[in-house]
Amino acid sequence: MAQNIYDTPDFFAGYSQLPRQVDGLEAAPEWETARAMLPSVAGKRVVDLGCGFGWVSRWMRDQGASSVLGLDLSQNMIARARAETADSGIEYRIVDMDLLELPPAGFELGYSSLAFHYVQDFDRLIRMLHRAIVPGGHLVFIIEHPIFMAAAHPHWIADEDGRKTWPVNGYAVEGERRTDWFAKGVLKYHRTMATTLNTLIASGFAITRVEEFAPSPVQIREDPALAEELERPMMLLVSAQRSA
Repeated sequence: MAQNIYDTPDFFAGYSQLPRQVDGLEAAPEWETARAMLPSVAGKRVVDLGCGFGWVSRWMRDQGASSVLGLDLSQNMIARARAETADSGIEYRIVDMDLLELPPAGFELGYSSLAFHYVQDFDRLIRMLHRAIVPGGHLVFIIEHPIFMAAAHPHWIADEDGRKTWPVNGYAVEGERRTDWFAKGVLKYHRTMATTLNTLIASGFAITRVEEFAPSPVQIREDPALAEELERPMMLLVSAQRSA
């Protein structure tokens, strides 16, 4: 069973104050890239895996999705999502993605933002999603980039010139990584980029686009702190399609 760090008081209090949780999708710098990778959602049944406060679930409905199923392990997240959603076309459920089962051919689109790296058995999840998404349907997801999460102690260090440098070690050693982020010992699972993409291919998905998020010059002008994201990719975005 997955670690439910999001329901610990200290973690949830800190996480809730992130700009993307206060101001929504437009405060998430990778959203513009993710949105461009999505197919038209009009008339589609969507599953939002790791839905959090429901920002994407509500956006999907605003774009014409016929229904959205939002899933999250956190009771706190689901409670907030339900409180902020007045739409009978959206259903929220508390679910552990390591145990998740979805109905065959139940969705035209699967979406996930920054949740799959908490899943221990990624292969099982992707094979299940391949069954749950109709032929011709799409899966779009965002994870922490393997370069970002590989190191045992992922944090900025300074090189010989004093330039910010991100350590990469143990890259080929997949498995558990524990970091301190709002709470100690947050558990994630590192997989190489090859493993991530090859798992999709082996399950029967065709990869249609891959992006390694970097902020645009406009974003950096608006928020200079984003400039450090040019030093290493923090997020990997993948779009895949089940063959028709």
